Amino acid sequence: MAMADQRNDKPGRPQGPRERRGWLSKIAPGVRNAFAKRETPENLWVKCPDTGEMIYRPDLEAALWVTPSGSHMRIGAAQRLKVTFDGGTFEKIASPVVADDPLKFPDERPYAERLKAARKATGEQDSMAIGYGHIQGQPAVVVVQDFSFMGGSLGMGAGEAFVKAAQEAVKRDVPFIIFTASGGARMQEGTLSLMQMARTTLALNEVKAAGLPYIVVLTDPTTGGVLASYAMLGDVHLAEPNATIGFSGRRVIEQTIRETLPPGFQKSEFLVERGMVDKVVPRAELPAVLASILKTLMMGRERLPSAA
Repeated sequence: MAMADQRNDKPGRPQGPRERRGWLSKIAPGVRNAFAKRETPENLWVKCPDTGEMIYRPDLEAALWVTPSGSHMRIGAAQRLKVTFDGGTFEKIASPVVADDPLKFPDERPYAERLKAARKATGEQDSMAIGYGHIQGQPAVVVVQDFSFMGGSLGMGAGEAFVKAAQEAVKRDVPFIIFTASGGARMQEGTLSLMQMARTTLALNEVKAAGLPYIVVLTDPTTGGVLASYAMLGDVHLAEPNATIGFSGRRVIEQTIRETLPPGFQKSEFLVERGMVDKVVPRAELPAVLASILKTLMMGRERLPSAA
């Protein structure tokens, strides 16, 4: 017994978990890490909304977010301004700051928090962004609605941005262009949101009184109060392919009139055949088409002051 105790008390090497090391780590310590499993970024591949095809994101970005099947995916305001102006350079015009929650709207999630999250995600103050620059040499003020900012909804912030853009166009004596993308008025601002329909119309009257062109580019989707106001007051109406354009949804209309609507109803190709849209233009061709229209509509304007 004593010998057993003595044997157990014999000092030895400290026991601990043994590290298993393969032969490869002994001859080349850095090789093991080279073959370690790497995680693929979640956003490296994007699914085409029409065909379900998985598209390599860098290829999709190079194609201006137009899939091989021709689907025009939605893009943000910053990217839209960049691809519209020459060389992607433009002067960003700050939008006026308005009260965040004037009606103290009750909701499951506070309206102020929704605004904060949208601003963080898009980098914009509200659903509209303004830029001034040249489109193939033609100067213009461009305002873009960003659908990713609370569905591009029209509220006080967006209304003030539109008015500001219109005033800048008159001040700089250049055409006014808007890219629309909206689900309609912002319900969290109630009547104050609906008032922007009238305010934007009055701002457009100043643009037209100055003899300046107002061009609307309808993108997917353009609906509700936006379509019922400034989206349908342009001198020229362009649209991207297969964009949804309408006041209310297809199902609501069918339930109201109790009839089945024709295929393609409220799509840009359907509307151009009926005169609501002047031309359907692919995204890559928009700068050239806009520049041609601007050059035509502004032709001879430089001679007007001297002629007077």
